[in-house]
Amino acid sequence: MKNRLGILFALLALMGGTAAAQDARTVLQAAATAMGAANLKSVQYSGTGWFGAVGQSYSPDLDWPRTDVKSYTRTIDYDAKSSNEEMVRVQGSNPLRGGGQGFPIQTEIRQVAMVSGNYAWNMQGNNATPAPAAAEVRQLDIWLTPHGFLKAALAGNATAISRMEAGRNVTIVSFTALGKYRVNGTINDENLVQLVRTWVPNPVFGDMLYETRYTNYKDFGGVKFPTVLHSHQGDLRVSAGGNYLEVRVSNFQANGSGAALSVPDAVRQAAVPPVRVESQKLAEGVWLLAGGSHNSMAVEFRDFVAVVEAPLNEERSLAVIAEVRKLIPSKPIRYVVNTHHHFDHSGGLRTYVAEGATIVTHQRNREFFEKVEFSPAPRPLQPDRLALFPMTPTFETVTQKYVLSDGARTMDIYFVQGLDHNANMLLPYLPQEKIVVNADLYSPPTPNAPAPATPSANSLVFYENIKRLKLEVAQIAPIHGRVGTMDEFLKVVGKAE
Repeated sequence: MKNRLGILFALLALMGGTAAAQDARTVLQAAATAMGAANLKSVQYSGTGWFGAVGQSYSPDLDWPRTDVKSYTRTIDYDAKSSNEEMVRVQGSNPLRGGGQGFPIQTEIRQVAMVSGNYAWNMQGNNATPAPAAAEVRQLDIWLTPHGFLKAALAGNATAISRMEAGRNVTIVSFTALGKYRVNGTINDENLVQLVRTWVPNPVFGDMLYETRYTNYKDFGGVKFPTVLHSHQGDLRVSAGGNYLEVRVSNFQANGSGAALSVPDAVRQAAVPPVRVESQKLAEGVWLLAGGSHNSMAVEFRDFVAVVEAPLNEERSLAVIAEVRKLIPSKPIRYVVNTHHHFDHSGGLRTYVAEGATIVTHQRNREFFEKVEFSPAPRPLQPDRLALFPMTPTFETVTQKYVLSDGARTMDIYFVQGLDHNANMLLPYLPQEKIVVNADLYSPPTPNAPAPATPSANSLVFYENIKRLKLEVAQIAPIHGRVGTMDEFLKVVGKAE
C-alpha cells in the first residue's frame, strides 16, 4: 500500500508540474500563421553587428574575441535548401587580444559562405572555393532560423511541452534535423519563435551548444521577423557564454527573386580531401610533420617520442601518429606539447591521450582542458577514440620554463611574454639543434617574396622573446607554413644581429 501511495503522489506531482505535453502541430501552425510562414519561400535580411571567433579566446576563461560586422546580408531559399551569408568585418573598437582569421583586422575582411543542398563553398572575389566539410552544418543552420524552424518542425515528427519561463507561458517544440541533430525551439505566448537551440560536433567541446535568440520582432508586409539575432556557440561548462554573432536587422525582404543558388561545377565535383602528412627531416631525430594547414613536429628521445602540437581534430592526429610510427617505429609517444589552447591547435589532444601520452601545456590551460575537452560527458554526435575507451589525462604544466630531457637530448619549453594573441603561449626550443617552434607568431614568407612593409605585432613579440631568452636559432619551424631561417626572420622584422 505504501508503494502504491508513493507512485500516486509521483504521478500527481508530474501532472501538476511546470511542463505539460502539447500538440506540436497545433502550436506550430499557430506560430506559422502569426509569423507569416505559410507562403514564405525565401527571405533576405541585412544589417550590422559583431562576430566572435569561436575557439580563439585570449585565455580559456574569456569570451570569443570580437570584431565589428560593418555589413551583413543573408539570403535563404527554403525550398532549394540554399543560403548565402555575406559579411564585411572590421576591427572596430574591440580589444586586440585573441585570435581568428586576420585578427586583429587591419582594414576589412569580406566573408561569403554559401550552401545549396549537400554542397558548400566560399567565395573569394569571383572564385568559388569548395567547402564540402561545412555543407551539413550550413544546411542545418537554415533550419535554425525562425521560419526555417517552423517549416522543418512541421515536416518532421515534432513533439512539444509547455511550461512557464520568466512569468510567461512558452512551448518547447523538438524535432530531429538531418537525421541526427536534436533541435529545440521555444515559442512564446505571442506565437513567436524566441529561441532555437541545437548541438553540433566540435573536437574540443564535443557536442557544442549552438543557439540563437530572436527578439524585437517587426512586421514586414505581413511577415514577422526579429530585428535582433543573438547567437551563442560554446559550452555551458564555460562561464563566458560563447557569444558568437549578433545581427541587428535594418532591412528585410520576403520572396525576392534570385534567392536560389547555382552550384559551380568545381563545387559539385569536390570531396573532403584526404589528410596528408609530409615529413621533413630537420635534424637527426627531428621531423616536421606538414602536409596540411597545420604542422606538428616529432622529436626522438632515447626511449620515447615527443610530438609538438596536436592541431585540428582526431583525423589529423591519427595521420600524424601513423607517420611518427613509420619514422620512429620502436618508441612510444610519451608526450604531446600543446603551444596554446586555441581550438585549431588543441583539437587533436584527445587522440594522444587515448595513445597514453602526457600533455605538456601552460598551467593556466589545465583546468579548461580537464573541465571541458576531457569532460566525461558523452559525445554522441561524433564519438572519438577517447569517448569509446575513456582514459584520464595526465599533465605536465609550464609556468615560465619546462625541460624535457633524456640526458642526451633536451627540449626547453618557454612561456611567451607580452603576447596579445594568447595569454598562455609556449615556445618549444631544441638548444643542440638550434630549432625553435612557434605557433601563430611567424610564418616564413614564400621564397623570394618581399618582406612585409610592416612586421606583425606577433612577429615582434617573437623576436623580443628570442632575445630575452638568449636563444641561438638556426631554423624556425612554424605550425603554419614552411621552415625558415633566422636570417630570413631578421629581415622580416627589420632587425640585425
